[in-house]
Amino acid sequence: MQQPPDTESRRSDQRQAAAQPAQLAADYRRVRALTEQLCEPLAVEDYVLQTAVETSPPRWHIAHVSWFFETFLLRPYLPGYRVFHPRYEYLFNSYYEQTETGFWPRPERGLLSRPTVAEVYEYRRHVDAGMARLLEDCPQAHWPAVAERLAIGINHEQQHQELLVTDIKYNLAYNPLRPAYREDLPQAPSAGPDAVAYLGFDGGLQAIGADAAAGFAYDNETPRHQVWLRPYRLADRLVTNAEYLEFISNGGYQNPALWLADGWGAVQQHGWRAPLYWEPAAGASRAELASADAWAQMTLGGLRPLSPAEPVCHVSYFEADAFARWAGKRLPTEAEWEVAAAGVPVTGNCVQAGVLHPMPAPARTAGGGLRQLFGDCWEWTGSAYLAYPGYRPPAGALGEYNGKFMCGQMVMRGGSCATSQDHTRASYRNFFYPHERWQFKGLRLAEDQQ
Repeated sequence: MQQPPDTESRRSDQRQAAAQPAQLAADYRRVRALTEQLCEPLAVEDYVLQTAVETSPPRWHIAHVSWFFETFLLRPYLPGYRVFHPRYEYLFNSYYEQTETGFWPRPERGLLSRPTVAEVYEYRRHVDAGMARLLEDCPQAHWPAVAERLAIGINHEQQHQELLVTDIKYNLAYNPLRPAYREDLPQAPSAGPDAVAYLGFDGGLQAIGADAAAGFAYDNETPRHQVWLRPYRLADRLVTNAEYLEFISNGGYQNPALWLADGWGAVQQHGWRAPLYWEPAAGASRAELASADAWAQMTLGGLRPLSPAEPVCHVSYFEADAFARWAGKRLPTEAEWEVAAAGVPVTGNCVQAGVLHPMPAPARTAGGGLRQLFGDCWEWTGSAYLAYPGYRPPAGALGEYNGKFMCGQMVMRGGSCATSQDHTRASYRNFFYPHERWQFKGLRLAEDQQ
């Protein structure tokens, strides 16, 4: 993400380069504080736990985001900066091959007892002190490059805040005691969901991608370009637990005709019979499992009864696609989703709401409109994660941020209850492998207009 490059792919970075140092410094402090706030409920034993290849120990996350600022800002731009520890560059690099030091294997991040949690927090303080000096005394000639990298680093830390929340949940759910991250998290009402409505969109020639005047965007959101859409309709809310229960009770996980080949293979390999974190009551019959009362769900507030009105969450792309096929619908393309979301205010159940769990859709307003576009659950689309026409990955190690992952993954849109509200936008492209479920992932249905 780091070369001087062609025009449109760089416009948002140029705007960031013109940002005032005081505002970016305030954003830096605010985001860094939220990372530590999210870790406050943890016991020291929680910081070092890694229960799956996809997850990382919280200790690693809070060290890695400091490594990012040290590597891409302090070392090249702060004269006389003293690296905190010479081996941290190896331990806390994630996947950047061009840094030349290599990196500790991702599956083995939870196998190390040192550095201690206290030492990692000392590392954060060391980096914060260096960043304060850099932002106070940065030469004007260096400021455009510093501002550009600082904006990326702030957004990068927000991404890891979301990973912190989801990884903590996965790690705690692995424990048969089903411990809560926070006992005081609010619960959704037990009422059933309202009926879904479908809203029509005309299609035609539409523009998607980051708008040059809209603020920060990642390189994979550019260049803005035109796409042709057929008229389509989108569900005005996310699919709910109650609706997904119908799919389960109708034999959805037993019917290979509903599944992509790789999806059916995943069902057989992993023994999927419900979304991740759903637990049936002991001894419940198949008929009883058609009712939400027969299920519990692991949450960051501990094990709780399944709420029928909440959006179904922690489903893979394969499950979302199979449900859509069972329902006689499909998943929207990412272009359809973005066109529908353009101009909609970015508000919703995001991490700042403090709920840390998807909530039922708000009541439909008199004017109608799409609900739950932002927050609650990332929404699977039917689009593969590929480069936009004209995309060129920037050169250097930061160019590895997005471009090299454009293979074998699917796009999600909208953010989740673990995403910062100021981190998401209509053009944001998140991406995951189709079998992965540990993130807050749900779905919205679509159909062609007749």
